[in-house]
Amino acid sequence: MELGPHSRPAEPGRCVSGSPSAGSVFAASLLSAAGATPGSRPAAVAAVLPAGGCGERMGVRTPKQFCRVLERPLISYTLQALERVCWIKDIVVAVTGENMEAMRNIIQRYGHKRISLAEAGATRHRSIFNGLKALAEDQPDCKLTKPEVVIIHDAVRPFVEEDILLRVVMAAKEHGCSDYDLEFGTECLQLALKYCHTKAKLVEGPPELWKVTYKQDLYAAESLIKEKISQDICVVVNTKDEESAGHLLKEVLKNELNCATITSTALDHSGGDLQNSLTDQCYSFICMTVLSSDFQETQKFLTALEESSLPLLYPVVVVLVHCLDFTLVPPTQKLESLMWIRDLAKEVKKRNVLLSGLLINYSQDEQKLQESLWQGASIIAALVKERSPALAGQLLVA
Repeated sequence: MELGPHSRPAEPGRCVSGSPSAGSVFAASLLSAAGATPGSRPAAVAAVLPAGGCGERMGVRTPKQFCRVLERPLISYTLQALERVCWIKDIVVAVTGENMEAMRNIIQRYGHKRISLAEAGATRHRSIFNGLKALAEDQPDCKLTKPEVVIIHDAVRPFVEEDILLRVVMAAKEHGCSDYDLEFGTECLQLALKYCHTKAKLVEGPPELWKVTYKQDLYAAESLIKEKISQDICVVVNTKDEESAGHLLKEVLKNELNCATITSTALDHSGGDLQNSLTDQCYSFICMTVLSSDFQETQKFLTALEESSLPLLYPVVVVLVHCLDFTLVPPTQKLESLMWIRDLAKEVKKRNVLLSGLLINYSQDEQKLQESLWQGASIIAALVKERSPALAGQLLVA
């Protein structure tokens, strides 16, 4: 979006640029400034993430890019966002020598691909410069593709989307640098113009493209991530009785979580339907049982879950819902037979799976059944939204 010389966004921090108050900017230091025509993609695009900051403004000992959000380092979310963009061929992260090993561990633990490391400099610009040098080096053993376009993106902006990245890349070639850009833009635009004679353009970014700067921003980031991964819930059933109970609970959940998508799948012996749900990147599962408490079926589901990539990236909520008529089987008696859930929850918690149990009064009395279903849906909604490790292993009664 091109801005006029006298217009100014209400919140300049939302604009895409390259300063500490901005997001992503096209950079061409040491590299060819070849861009792309509108409607096409550059032949080779890379990204550089300066991640050498110490987090002084956040007031914590751990650099903010390594602070944990839902038990996962913030920079890992940013890397995941860039990795989803298939046309970004290489991603170079510039980190300090003392954090180099920690960064390698993050890459390995969370399965990040196309990532290379460079030594961070004393300033942000030096870190960017070192990242660009890593991309520009013409060494025989270099595995990086020399790009035509480089995107510089803050390591602590985890919510960047592909469309804004593409707009930045296209605008880099299409537009020249205006007086407005230099007035309200960033020093990176001035440097690109002064030393590289590269055209540049300030591109307005979306509200979500904000930077984690202060401690309260971590809580805001966690809230956004929780909201995002709580939008899809899968109800897993095994028998026709469970399909009936699952359907009832599913309908109540739709009303309780009116913004979420509630689907259902069968836990068959082939595991095909379940694998489709896992492929769809769902992170909340409600496993239904009626009367029985089949440990083997639960193990089968958890095994399929652990074989997928889901448990590593985000906390996966699994609620084992047991439906029974409380007039026939007292809840206390049933809870005693479900104590195995606590031990199993401790084990799978190590793999980022938050397992808990829930009893629902599957009464023949329609009113009592509806009350129990509504209360159960409220409990499930809280477990899904909060994703609290402290609730893993709890046995709850609706």
